[in-house]
Amino acid sequence: MPHTVSAFLPSEGETADLGRWLAPRLVAGDCVLLEGPIGAGKSHLARALIRARLGRMEDVPSPTFTLVQTYQADVEIWHADLYRLSHPDEVAELGLEEAFSQAICLIEWPDRLGHLTPAHAIRIALTASGEGRNVSLAAPGHPDLLTDFTQSWQR
Repeated sequence: MPHTVSAFLPSEGETADLGRWLAPRLVAGDCVLLEGPIGAGKSHLARALIRARLGRMEDVPSPTFTLVQTYQADVEIWHADLYRLSHPDEVAELGLEEAFSQAICLIEWPDRLGHLTPAHAIRIALTASGEGRNVSLAAPGHPDLLTDFTQSWQR
């Protein structure tokens, strides 16, 4: 099994579907690194995942200005946008290191984590392609997730 799998998501709806698909597969201590340029769909995917995990429609704002939003589901969910951080030391001030071990963490702009990046984080990279987007998933330590993704999303 390859360490990275890819698929094409032809619409925003399919990007949200991916978030809903991923939601029940995550457990406390999972960290999802959402990579891609501005407008690639990172917040859209995170919003769908959070709503699915909560089991209800909820206002899920982008954490661009607050840096971190938390949600109480069966497991606490942390949604962070690190775009405005300039150094990994600033991550410590947010409390993310502790959250990595006990919550589901969704991190936009994970390159700002530097040496604090969890070794077994799930990486989802999104890039725009026409009306849709390409997605690649890397999941060290989660081989079942890669297998499920391949069966569900590669067409």
